[in-house]
Amino acid sequence: MNKKKIVFLTGTRADFGKLKSLIRVTQESDSYEVHIFATGMHMNKMYGLTSDEIYKAGFHNIYPFVNHDKIEYMDRTLSKTIDGFSHFISEIEPDLIVVHGDRVETMAGAIVGSLNNIRVAHIEGGEISGTIDELIRHSVSKMSHIHLVTNKEAEKRLIQLGELKSSIFIIGSPDLDLMSSKNLPILEVAKDYYGIDFDNYAVAMFHPVTTEYSNIKKNIKSFIDALIQSDRNYILIYPNNDLGSIEILEEYKKLENNPKIKVFKSLRFEYFLKILKNSKFMIGNSSAGIREAPYYQIPSIDIGSRQNNRVILDSIIHCDYDKNSILDAIYKIDTVKVCQKIEEFGDGNSDKLFFELLNQKDFWKINCQKQFQELT
Repeated sequence: MNKKKIVFLTGTRADFGKLKSLIRVTQESDSYEVHIFATGMHMNKMYGLTSDEIYKAGFHNIYPFVNHDKIEYMDRTLSKTIDGFSHFISEIEPDLIVVHGDRVETMAGAIVGSLNNIRVAHIEGGEISGTIDELIRHSVSKMSHIHLVTNKEAEKRLIQLGELKSSIFIIGSPDLDLMSSKNLPILEVAKDYYGIDFDNYAVAMFHPVTTEYSNIKKNIKSFIDALIQSDRNYILIYPNNDLGSIEILEEYKKLENNPKIKVFKSLRFEYFLKILKNSKFMIGNSSAGIREAPYYQIPSIDIGSRQNNRVILDSIIHCDYDKNSILDAIYKIDTVKVCQKIEEFGDGNSDKLFFELLNQKDFWKINCQKQFQELT
């Protein structure tokens, strides 16, 4: 029997963390020939050249592709990724392309797959947020043939978008496979690896909001000023490479000699999870603050609009961009009690559910010719 060829496309440290367990379970199987197309932030030294982490994870058949010239131009990044990925899949001729989330690299993978009549499986479609990411995510869903979603709400939204219910499969959020793993490193190992000597600390991450680019300098200044004035220890991680990241990194320069704020280009996903799990709180506008942090019963401060319309929990304090609003949230965070159990992201067995789907004959019969499904 010929092996089915699967290509996983990854463009960031975040989506690699989501894809990791799925890549592993398929690469370890004799039934599949698995390839990894590594691009985007993975190939950028400014953000830690995280393609190294893919190799360190023990994966093989990795194809690195540089898709950026100037990081401000998301449309050019999309164009270059489409061109590079198109040439790649013409050589590999895969049976399935797996993409995740809402990045321009994700959109490129879905466009190339759909235009070449190759099945595209989209992970974590049907979710909502407050930025351009949502437009990209829904566009990817429309270009994809198979939907591997987190929960019933996401399934419902995809059906509302006209997707066929029989092509939607609830597998939970794949990063929970790693989050719930007993194989995470011990905290001391993670801290020693990055030279972190804080006993008590918070994790901070602030991404650009492309639709609010005109205010990015003011917003990131308020964020950094608030962190400094709060006089607490922070592990601050670089933003993603969307429009506005240059302005964010420019503001981070004022932290170069600050002993209370350690800045990192990237953290290995398993190490990040362990460090987050043992933090006092998380602050910024990353989805980790509304997903990973609550899962670990860690309170978080969500700033601005980037995570609008996502899960609302008592453990999350929402605040505006101004410095005083952020400081007020920091001063209140120690009083937040985390008691809600997160149930909408799955049970940490996404890899098992994914593998079971692949082994079903009907999965490979899902039609590449899509039709809009009317609501009944």
